[in-house]
Amino acid sequence: MTLQLVLLVSAALFSVGLYGALTQQVVVMVMMGIELMINGVLLAGGALWWFLSPTPDGQTVLLVILAAMTVEMAMGFAVATVVHRSRGSDLSDSATDLAG
Repeated sequence: MTLQLVLLVSAALFSVGLYGALTQQVVVMVMMGIELMINGVLLAGGALWWFLSPTPDGQTVLLVILAAMTVEMAMGFAVATVVHRSRGSDLSDSATDLAG
């Protein structure tokens, strides 16, 4: 695999995620789009680190970022579940006011 091919796949992944995040109204689908975008950025970062210096330092940093992103998405899904249970809707428009 060449760097250009990996960056092309990364850009495609980011583009699909951007389209999904901007066109969907369901909170879970928006979060999935955001996750695809972040995965595209992480793939590009990992590819650049691998091709510029093949030491595992860059991949270690990316794994830590991926773990933090996983925790963040789990918290987001928990908030989406609470909003769905309390309001009976999973649309992002109904989650503008999260007070009490």
